[in-house]
Amino acid sequence: MPIPCYPAFTPLDLELRDSLHSGLSLISDGVSEFTFSGLYLFRNRYKYRISRDGPNGGFIISGVQPAGEEVEPEKTFFMTPCGAPDWETLESLFETHNYWKNISESVFFPVREELEKRGVLFAEDRDNFDYLYFRKDLAELSGKKFHKKKNLVNQFLHFYPDHEQRDLTAALVPAAIEILDRWQQGQGKDEEGDYQAAREALELFDFLRLRGAVYYANGKPAAFCLGESIAGGTMFAINFEKAVEGYKGIYQFMNQAFASALPPSFTWINREQDLGSKGLRHAKTSYRPSGFVRKYTGEYA
Repeated sequence: MPIPCYPAFTPLDLELRDSLHSGLSLISDGVSEFTFSGLYLFRNRYKYRISRDGPNGGFIISGVQPAGEEVEPEKTFFMTPCGAPDWETLESLFETHNYWKNISESVFFPVREELEKRGVLFAEDRDNFDYLYFRKDLAELSGKKFHKKKNLVNQFLHFYPDHEQRDLTAALVPAAIEILDRWQQGQGKDEEGDYQAAREALELFDFLRLRGAVYYANGKPAAFCLGESIAGGTMFAINFEKAVEGYKGIYQFMNQAFASALPPSFTWINREQDLGSKGLRHAKTSYRPSGFVRKYTGEYA
């Protein structure tokens, strides 16, 4: 299925996987959203549609930011993962969208000065910065800064000496879905959050070429993680981590065990953004990030 040229758009479909992956996989910034699975799994939440910036150009992604809890109205946005379009195209996009989202540094810096002169207002989007960690740091948890994390890992190892880590395969998908369902039940909330996206990721993990692991304690499935290679194979993005309640230290153990199991060719682990959540920000900061994938927004009046 061909991707139409702008201004035409088409909804995201599984048949577009190869067309999108070949282009997105070359992006060096490591923006966690800019993978086929990252877009496809959240296509319904953000009403994603896709276009091409000319027959041989990059992708233009149109989306809708859902209304916020504080009665903030829906806002339309567009994203250009492979580069900034020319001014005529940008001006047209601003006419039909509220803002330009997830502008990576490689897209932002070459055009910033010119576009600011034309009246585009840029801002850092801190809530959407991806957190970066050295894979080796998470695998070893050495030094005082990781002392508390290491203690929790040791507690898990003490209470569950028969723990197992198994690479995710089609045969283990039902166990992972069981974990996901039990995790959802333990949330005590009506809203789904990322449940649906995580379930679809598990069901399609082979087709989407994701990589993950299932963790067992006392012979029972207790946790799973799932992610994918980005930034030309130098970075691994953790898309989903879920655990059944009641296993103290299991998240810290899973974090370390999975980082240890990844090939050393992955220098970085990308643990995605905090979306402005205080709890997520505290949790991600507690692992002492080594850097961020910075993202910007653009508006034009």
